[in-house]
Amino acid sequence: MNPIAFQIGPFAVHWYGILIVGGALLAAYIATIEARRRGENPDHAWDALALCLLLGIIGARLYHVFSIPEGCTPETLYPCGWYWYRQHPIDAIAFWHGGYRGLGIYGAVAGGILAVFVYTRYAKLSFLRWLDIGAPGLILTQAIARWGNYINQELYGPPTDLPWGIYIPPTHRLPGLEAYERFHPVFFYESVWNLLGFIVLMYVGRRFASRLLDGDIFLLYAIWYPFGRFFLEFLRPDAWKIGSIATAQIIAAASIVISLALIIYRHRKAGSAPQPAPDEESDVPETP
Repeated sequence: MNPIAFQIGPFAVHWYGILIVGGALLAAYIATIEARRRGENPDHAWDALALCLLLGIIGARLYHVFSIPEGCTPETLYPCGWYWYRQHPIDAIAFWHGGYRGLGIYGAVAGGILAVFVYTRYAKLSFLRWLDIGAPGLILTQAIARWGNYINQELYGPPTDLPWGIYIPPTHRLPGLEAYERFHPVFFYESVWNLLGFIVLMYVGRRFASRLLDGDIFLLYAIWYPFGRFFLEFLRPDAWKIGSIATAQIIAAASIVISLALIIYRHRKAGSAPQPAPDEESDVPETP
């Protein structure tokens, strides 16, 4: 499948970009449903969308630019991370050359969090509550956008003879894997994991609504997605590593530990908070 959906003059519109923007629109719509359920004005979801997209893409691009994928060296003759972009800085922003190729999800999430913080401060809204409102749509967008990796013939794993292995043409095979034809569809594994995460977040947000604190749904996202990503990194031959450990695994482990600790701490603190005495629960005077 051609990664380019259509072209307007010198500018090419890539399927990956269409999937990202389409997923973001769907995420905003889901956020309106969640906002209405929580008694918030759903229009804020649409108002914040452009800022979330902008900062999310900037964060995702920065993550990619500063990464050093496995097999990338200063002699590599194509854009593959920091070794390339430090010598060709204009390529870091040249989306017209490669569309949405070269984006890192952790950078996108960081940019999106910053966007929600800026918008909620401006609109005088609860930052944690709106992180919860946006979390289900975020992970659903990730499930959709991963199919852009399939169209680009990237994010595949080691060679496999399994019936669901995908064919990768020679021009897109990583160094050392030229002799193989079929590979693990890592993009598909992650897409399914994210779709399950969307279902879990929507279910938990409703089933346990009375027991949740603002921020809990986002913290659950920050546990669910990294947990799956941690194990999928073992299947990525192009993973960016620090030492012998994939950088994404380090981030995933830190996210899981910190998020789980925050959930436990916040709920213990809320549970130990002094409860109002019966005569303090209402300001309505008793009938004599």
